[in-house]
Amino acid sequence: MKEPPAEGRLERQRARQRAIAEDVMMKGSVRIEALVEMHGISLMTAHRDLDALVARGIVRKTRGVVTALPSSLVEASDLFRRGRQQAEKEALARAAYAWIEPGHAVILDDSTTTLNLVPMLADKAPLTVITNFVPVIEDLTGEPDLTLIALGGRFHPWSNSFMGHMTVSAIREVRADIVIMSTSAITDDICFHQTEETVDTKRAMLQSAAICLLIVDHTKFERRALHALAPLTAFDQVIVDWRTPAEHVERLRRKGVEVTVTPAVRGR
Repeated sequence: MKEPPAEGRLERQRARQRAIAEDVMMKGSVRIEALVEMHGISLMTAHRDLDALVARGIVRKTRGVVTALPSSLVEASDLFRRGRQQAEKEALARAAYAWIEPGHAVILDDSTTTLNLVPMLADKAPLTVITNFVPVIEDLTGEPDLTLIALGGRFHPWSNSFMGHMTVSAIREVRADIVIMSTSAITDDICFHQTEETVDTKRAMLQSAAICLLIVDHTKFERRALHALAPLTAFDQVIVDWRTPAEHVERLRRKGVEVTVTPAVRGR
């Protein structure tokens, strides 16, 4: 029997881990044997998946029971964010793509929204891509016409990215044409994130780029997070999806924010 492609196996593993994380979040705590039965997997596979979730700070595993950690950190995990609002994220990425020109130096943050840009970037080559997000680094490794600058520093498993003062120092050594980023939450028309490390890293990115682009799906206006990053007026362009309530768009435009709304995707 032919072995399934590694990429397909990895995506199935991620989907299964997301499903397990969501089950644990919904119930608060679950016995490992119950997860084995719910997902039709072996006990060894369950432990392997749970160890990956523990490493990312999403769950705690003790004496045969899995317990969810605080939801703010769970929702910040790139594993949890992947696959959600996918049609909206793809539309946002296409809109952001129009801002990139051949020869640009582009900073991409650790958002799964900007991750949707990655497959498009080769068509704008030559480009320099600067990022702290491991999935972007992995996907762009080996692209012959793209120069990849990986921002090192302390690795944070829950976000699958490098953040902190070493990362900030590396960002301050570069000057990019454009930074494209997303945010965890928008409250009072200000971007918020769950951790100070995230804010410090993204603030350095904003300060190192000539053009600042924010791409956010409609759910960001429904969420709250602890640490303020920047008001939406700090961005040269804010791109939102077609499901964003008109009241938000109109209010932002009255404040002088340049807002683009992506066209609706049929069937969505």
